Amino acid sequence: MPVVDTALIIWLVAALATCGVILRPWRIPEYVWAMGGALLLTMLGLIAPQKALAAMAEGGDVYLFLIGMMVLAELARQEGLFDWLARYAVSHARGSGQRLFDLVFLVGTLVTVFLSNDATAVVLTPAVYAACKAAKAEPLPYLFICAFIANAASFVLPISNPANLVVFGSQMPPLLEWLRQFSLPSLAAISLTYIVLRLTQRKQIMKPLALTVDSQPLTPGAKLCALGIVLTGALLLTASALDTALGLPTFCAGLTTTALIHLSQRRSPMPVLRHVAWGVLPLVAGLFVLVEALAQTGVIDHLAHALAALAEQSPAQASWAAGVGVAIASNLMNNLPSGLIAGSMGHIVQLPGQTTAALLIGVDLGPNLSITGSLATLLWLVAIRREGENVSAWRFLRLGLLVMPPALAAALWAVTF
Repeated sequence: MPVVDTALIIWLVAALATCGVILRPWRIPEYVWAMGGALLLTMLGLIAPQKALAAMAEGGDVYLFLIGMMVLAELARQEGLFDWLARYAVSHARGSGQRLFDLVFLVGTLVTVFLSNDATAVVLTPAVYAACKAAKAEPLPYLFICAFIANAASFVLPISNPANLVVFGSQMPPLLEWLRQFSLPSLAAISLTYIVLRLTQRKQIMKPLALTVDSQPLTPGAKLCALGIVLTGALLLTASALDTALGLPTFCAGLTTTALIHLSQRRSPMPVLRHVAWGVLPLVAGLFVLVEALAQTGVIDHLAHALAALAEQSPAQASWAAGVGVAIASNLMNNLPSGLIAGSMGHIVQLPGQTTAALLIGVDLGPNLSITGSLATLLWLVAIRREGENVSAWRFLRLGLLVMPPALAAALWAVTF
């Protein structure tokens, strides 16, 4: 088969699989499309089985990280920790929608930073919805917080977004270097996201709320879960400071916390494990194979060398081009495959630190433009639909066009400053 035909078929299969992941036609799960595309490429001989397996194996640290974080998030949900946090925020809002907005934004930021953006989308969103109903507030302004802060705060720490592991892989910067690179850009992104959301939702959040909300005490299981989350965060910060892979510590922390809580209460952990979104793992594995196949076409290699050449001439221009380009790509194809491509570029050529940082910011923050930009936003959409709410792609885009560009510009400026 001619090389051109081979490359064309690979890109066609990858494009169809990506569209399936984003659009979920016939309600077929995302991982079926990703793994289906990977299997099709393998069966057609467009990628060798050994290379496909090697590509999936590269994601070992990501899989362990995801398992640990998903288990912790589901445990927190079942123990009522996030419901308690949401009700705590409502009770301290004292009838003020603006104060509730600030509290939800703060809680969403902390959950994203220390538990990852997927936890904010999957677990905090239903809790915020329940709290809004209890406070007799219009839910959408507060639900939008969960969607946008899940991406805006996702590069504060290496553990804040699984995409961070995808982009850097084994070249993850030590914690102090990470904080040096991303503290100011994160602050800029979070601040601009807050300002724009506050301005665009100001009419809805000015309405008064219910003054009394049924409060429930924090259960022993929820207290243990909170302690486990705090200790997990400390463990991961230590691992990051020591330049150690984050996957295994996260996996061990999540399972240990779950085991201790259920042993102390003499309950089976199966309800927690049963409700974890295990489909995320084959989804990521399939995307690893698709990106490896795309790398064989030479396009990623060409993009990497073009970016490296631009970086030699002007690191600042390369950083802006990288950040904006990957942000746009993330909205066209979702940020998981674009993150894998960005990570591949970093392995092919040596890029300046600020250019690599700009790539990560584009992957993490760029998806705030569209409802299909990131896995976290797609999970958020599923969560609000379960509660009877719905946001069209056009409505999200209109808000995203206001929220994302200034936050991205501020973050990239902070990187290149």
